[in-house]
Amino acid sequence: MKLQDLDIIVTAPPAPGWGGRYWILVKVTTDTGITGWGECYASSIGPEAMRPVIEDVFARHMLGENPENIELMFRRTYSSGFTQRPDLTVMGAFSGLEIACWDILGKARERPVYALLGGQMNARIRAYTYLYPSPHHDATNFWTSPEMAAESAADAVARGYTAVKFDPAGPYTMRGGHMPAMSDITRSVAFCKAIRKAVGDKADLLFGTHGQFNTAGAIRLGQALEPYSPLWFEEPTPPDHIEDMARVARNVRIPVATGERMTTKSEFATVLRAGAAEILQPALGRAGGIWEMKKTAAIAEVFNAQIAPHLYAGPVEWAANIHLAASIPNILMAETIETPFHDALIKGSITVKDGFITPPTAPGLGIDVDEGLARANPYTDDGLHLQMQEDPCDYADGNNFEGGAPAPKD
Repeated sequence: MKLQDLDIIVTAPPAPGWGGRYWILVKVTTDTGITGWGECYASSIGPEAMRPVIEDVFARHMLGENPENIELMFRRTYSSGFTQRPDLTVMGAFSGLEIACWDILGKARERPVYALLGGQMNARIRAYTYLYPSPHHDATNFWTSPEMAAESAADAVARGYTAVKFDPAGPYTMRGGHMPAMSDITRSVAFCKAIRKAVGDKADLLFGTHGQFNTAGAIRLGQALEPYSPLWFEEPTPPDHIEDMARVARNVRIPVATGERMTTKSEFATVLRAGAAEILQPALGRAGGIWEMKKTAAIAEVFNAQIAPHLYAGPVEWAANIHLAASIPNILMAETIETPFHDALIKGSITVKDGFITPPTAPGLGIDVDEGLARANPYTDDGLHLQMQEDPCDYADGNNFEGGAPAPKD
C-alpha cells in the first residue's frame, strides 16, 4: 500500500464561524483505493499560500511511501532544507497529512486509530467548551459582559460540561506582550466572579489570554484571579517566552497551560524542562500530528504534566484529538466546539453527551466526512484563520473585542 493522491479542500464554516474563518482539509488516497482525511491547522499564511506547501510536503516526503512509515516521513519533513528544527508552516502541512495516514491505517486494519496507539486507555473523554453567545445574547456585547458569560456558563453546565473557557482580557495585539489595562483586570475579575457564582463547584474555570501579556502584567492579572481558583491560566505570555512563562508559573497560584501555537516535541519539552506549564495544549493539526503528540504526552508523564488538546478548527482535527486522548494516561480534557456545521461535516459520527466524548469504534478516525458539504462552502475571503490587531492596548477607553474569528456577517 502506497500513498498516491492528494486533494485539498479549504472550507469555510458559516457565520458566526466558530472554529476559525476556514479549515484546511486534506484527502489522501492510496494505490489500493483507501482514503484518509486530515486537517492542517496552520494560520500564519493564507490558505492559498498554504496549499502549495502541503502539496510540496506530500510530493517531496510522502508520495509513493507506505503510510505505515510515519516516523520516516516525519524525519524527512522535520529535517528538510537542512533545518532539523520546528517549523510552524511545514509542520502544519505535515500534521494534517500525518493524521490522514492514521485514518488510512485504521481503515486498512479495520480498527480505530487509538487501537494502533497502544489501545484504549480512556473509555470516555472529558470535554470543555469556550463560552459562546446564546441566541438571545447581543453577539457584540457578549464578549465584555460578565452577566452574559455567566448565563452561557450555566447553560453549558446544564448540558453536562464540567469546564468552561473564556477570555475577557483582550486585546489580541501583534505588539507582543503588553501590560494589561486596569480595566482589563477589573473585567477579568468580574467574569471569574460571575461565572463562579453561576456554576459553583460544578465546573472548572479555564482562563485564556492567548499570550497577550508581558511577564509582570501576567503576574498582576493572575494574582487577581486566584480567589476564584481557575483550573488554568492559559498562555499568559507570548509562546516563545518560555523562561518568562516559568516566572509567571512560580508567582501565580493557578496552573499554567500552553501549547496551541507550538509544534513538535522539541518545543513542548522545552516548556516542561523550564517548569513553565503543568498542562500542554497541542493542536494536532499543527503540532506534528498524532504520533508526535503521543511522544509528547509520554514526555509530559515524566514531568507529571497533563494533556488538554486544543481545538479552534474543524471536526477532523477534533477526531484526531479524541484518538490521542483515548490512548494516553495523562489526558485532562479536550476542547470541543459544538455547531451544526461541525456536526454536519462529519455526519454526527462523534458527539458530546453529558459533557463527555465516547471515542468512536469505527475504523480509522471513525468519522464520515461529508465531502460535498465541505466543497459547497469554499473560503473566498482573504483573512487568515485567526488574526491579531495592529492597534495597541487602549488604556483610556478600554478594550472591546470579539472572541475567536467569526465569519463576516450577512
